[in-house]
Amino acid sequence: MPELFEPVTIGKWNLPNRVFMAPMTRNRAQPDGVPNEHAASYYQQRATAGLIITEGVQPSAVGQGYPNTPGLHTPAQVDGWRRIADAVHAADGRIVAQLMHAGRIAHPDNKHGQETVAPSAVAADGTMITATGMQPYPTPRALTTDELPQVVDEFRQAARSAVDAGLDGVELHGANGYLLHQFLAPPTNQRTDGYGGSPAARARFVAETVAAVAQEIGPERVGLRLSPANGANGLIEDDPAETAATYRALADAIAPLGLAFLHLSIDPADPLLADLSARFGGPVVVNTGFASVTDRETAQTLVRSGKAAAVAVGRPFIANPDLVRRWREQALLNEVVQATVYGGDAHGYTDYPFLDGGAGTPADAG
Repeated sequence: MPELFEPVTIGKWNLPNRVFMAPMTRNRAQPDGVPNEHAASYYQQRATAGLIITEGVQPSAVGQGYPNTPGLHTPAQVDGWRRIADAVHAADGRIVAQLMHAGRIAHPDNKHGQETVAPSAVAADGTMITATGMQPYPTPRALTTDELPQVVDEFRQAARSAVDAGLDGVELHGANGYLLHQFLAPPTNQRTDGYGGSPAARARFVAETVAAVAQEIGPERVGLRLSPANGANGLIEDDPAETAATYRALADAIAPLGLAFLHLSIDPADPLLADLSARFGGPVVVNTGFASVTDRETAQTLVRSGKAAAVAVGRPFIANPDLVRRWREQALLNEVVQATVYGGDAHGYTDYPFLDGGAGTPADAG
């Protein structure tokens, strides 16, 4: 019976424990998409996680969704991630970049006027935050068939840049209503060109993107995150049979690649978890999603039951840089201050105390 704090080998990495830091947007990058001066400290402080999965990183300027999120498509951005990789490795940690193209969950005001693109011209309901306040989501331009290889290449090049920066690999964000997820879901994929209209066709673009990235940097450095039917960002997958068929088709398509891991944001009681795990055939990382904060007992149960090789934990890592130690010793946790989660400076970012009372790391000086 595996234990939460035991080592595990996943992909290329021999990891010290099975508590992964889940990707979390913090909106602290510079306007040019370069990680800010405190980011190296933030990630270095959390280097005792079995694996750090970074905040969503746009693979292209068009792919940016929210204000002040980092990219991996300019030399300055790559240099910024190199500082982060060096800081994490100096603390004996491992870190992969989550590549996230926002698709329709975007606004031109957040990306220097760049257009918004998606599988189909279907706007998201509601509004999104911009520098000038809340604004309605624009109707995206539908990507043409001829453009799709270019978008795949943006992911491929960003993955290469991540590895060149010294990061340990990448996770492709196919979840939570962003571009790859938009291809998987019927409400946002109304295409008739071979990339929509059936479960296998909807899965095709994601499978091609994953395959290209795996070929570029090696499948043992690549993970994929999925969130079947979680409804994030208004992406509703409300036909259980159609949803299951789409994700089964995708799992079957990527299984031969030998990826490092499949990361599922899912209710652990959902039978689709076991189904996709069996089809994928490799290590599965589980995140319990937005409904509740993952606690130590839930994480331990997931690992002991064999449902997860590792568990990705989000919000507790914001306020507890030493979460692994706190969980191991069953110590009290710091509470997240919601007002400082998004945007700002080091306050609420690198100043949460460790169990021994210390805060900050040498990377703060850099």
